[in-house]
Amino acid sequence: MRFAIAHAGLLTTGVISSAALAADPSLSNPALSLVLDGYYQTAERPMAEREEGFGLGETELALSASIDDMFYGKATAVFEDGELNLEEAFIQTLALPEGFSVRAGRFMSDIGYLNNQHLHTDSFSDRPVAYRAFLGGHYFDDGVRLDYLAPTELYWSMGLEAFKGESLRAEDETGLREFDELGVLTAFTKLGGDFDESSSWLLGLSYLHNRNGSAGPHQEEAVAEDDHGGHQHSAGYTGENTLSAAFVYKWAPQGNYKYRHLTLSGEYFRVSGIQDAEPDLRDYHQGWYLSGAYQLSPSWSVAARYGELDAVDLEEEQLQKLKETELSLAWHHSHFSTVRLQYTHQQGTHFDALSDDNILTLQYVMSLGAHGAHQF
Repeated sequence: MRFAIAHAGLLTTGVISSAALAADPSLSNPALSLVLDGYYQTAERPMAEREEGFGLGETELALSASIDDMFYGKATAVFEDGELNLEEAFIQTLALPEGFSVRAGRFMSDIGYLNNQHLHTDSFSDRPVAYRAFLGGHYFDDGVRLDYLAPTELYWSMGLEAFKGESLRAEDETGLREFDELGVLTAFTKLGGDFDESSSWLLGLSYLHNRNGSAGPHQEEAVAEDDHGGHQHSAGYTGENTLSAAFVYKWAPQGNYKYRHLTLSGEYFRVSGIQDAEPDLRDYHQGWYLSGAYQLSPSWSVAARYGELDAVDLEEEQLQKLKETELSLAWHHSHFSTVRLQYTHQQGTHFDALSDDNILTLQYVMSLGAHGAHQF
């Protein structure tokens, strides 16, 4: 099986040739898509956006096109809770030499495995608890990225990013703190390949340096005040340094994903330097998850995920722990429509208003218009 990242890599690395654009004029025509997300949920989950009862998730409107033979552009607007917010608005180079590309504007960071993917592509209704705690579900920001795709037999990419970092700032109770306007710097690398024609793998390492992530004495780790116009994607727990490691394994008979396929994945996050003063408790948070999703047939898929958050509550000076076990059953009438029933069991220690709970979520995700291939 050809390594699936190669397909997603056309846009990830900007490797689209001028000759291809000239041969196919449709590449320069805008692609327009709309994703509808609705749900009913029996209870709320910590740091998750879906509330109890009926609700709408992210209604996503996206426009993308090759601007010319040198640049690609994309904009994604998200409607949520009666508000319109801009999640993506970037340009990317298409013709830089030697495997390099540059992206600038507002976009999702490429750290971790899930973060650069839109929420509607997930096998569950919400991101793992580690993502919700440390990245606000998915971290997007205003900045610039430099990517490099190495000319090796294995897939090997690496990149550097610089962001404003408002959504990852520690709370400032005094209102006197001067935050760095260049708040977040990241570095990442991903390595992948094929075991055989039916199975492939990916490993990733990421580092995020948050200049504004350390809290002052007696300041609570909390949601930042400014979050791109109100869209609730701020980190609940911050720190100066975030290290993460990811692995992914995919299997499909002879590489044919239409009828059956399996995806196993997992990630670990460690966030250190959480306060400037000498800590009374330990000076780091950590979280992880393991996930498996199996496509039984073109119409049905099942998934299971277990995740933990092990954090420090600086205000109460105590340790917090959250465990989540999730099972999902999804029906896909086509590649563009999904109806999902999800069961979540959560257990929390020292989380306000959280008791051990069983939650059911019924969700639909419907895609209208152009729909590109998903990331590996």
